Amino acid sequence: MYNAAINATERKNRAVEALKAVGLGDRLMHKSNQMSGGQMQRVAIARALVNNPAVILADEATGNLDSRTSFEILVLFQQLHKEGRTIIFVTHNPEIAQYSSRNIVLRDGQVKEDKVNPSIQSAASVLASLPLPEEL
Repeated sequence: MYNAAINATERKNRAVEALKAVGLGDRLMHKSNQMSGGQMQRVAIARALVNNPAVILADEATGNLDSRTSFEILVLFQQLHKEGRTIIFVTHNPEIAQYSSRNIVLRDGQVKEDKVNPSIQSAASVLASLPLPEEL
């Protein structure tokens, strides 16, 4: 975070909270070469969150993540959406569409579908049903 209007303590607090929000609270002191691809992907999401953006562009945000971590990120995005943020979630996984309020399908640079989802599925419900890592 590079914002001279925000003091160092506040920047650090925001960074720690963002890392905790993406499930990396236990990796605060690790360098990037000590993290997996999925963990680095979550760091990128945390970097976006630290500035409290009104719009989040998430390009394949769950692409390199295991199922449980993917749903943790979807829960976070659903919560941010409830708080009034706009989430633009780009994915090649059509199953993710059921967790969003609106789905736009692009093909060859053209909008092929633009649908409102009247029955948004809860990512938190699915997450609750998944086994914890220590249960595997």
